[in-house]
Amino acid sequence: MSLLKEFRSFIERGNVMDLAIAVIMGGAFGKIVSSIVADVLMPPIGLLVGGVNFSALKLAIGGKPEAPVTLNYGNFLQATFDFLIIAFSVFLLVKSINAMKKKQEEAPAPPATLPEDVVLLREIRDLLKKS
Repeated sequence: MSLLKEFRSFIERGNVMDLAIAVIMGGAFGKIVSSIVADVLMPPIGLLVGGVNFSALKLAIGGKPEAPVTLNYGNFLQATFDFLIIAFSVFLLVKSINAMKKKQEEAPAPPATLPEDVVLLREIRDLLKKS
């Protein structure tokens, strides 16, 4: 029974749940990016290069004419474009998060509320320094 309790405490820890959520969100994000690449970016790129459909690009390397053996390099190109766009968008996301963290670190901490006698002593000190 202790093994089940240990497993339950492992699953209930925040970092495991955060990882599970991140994997699910990453899968959904990957679908969105794949759609952007396939449906938005690749048609204009295909038009620019003469109407080439990248996923249909292949090179016959043998076999019979009715069943050729092909090297489907178009699918590889498509996957490479998908990866580059996903990597760039993750880079931009991390860069913006780091910039926000840096701004938070640079912001001065609000002054702590000091007792009235300490404030008065500081004012007296500052006046004495001036004279």
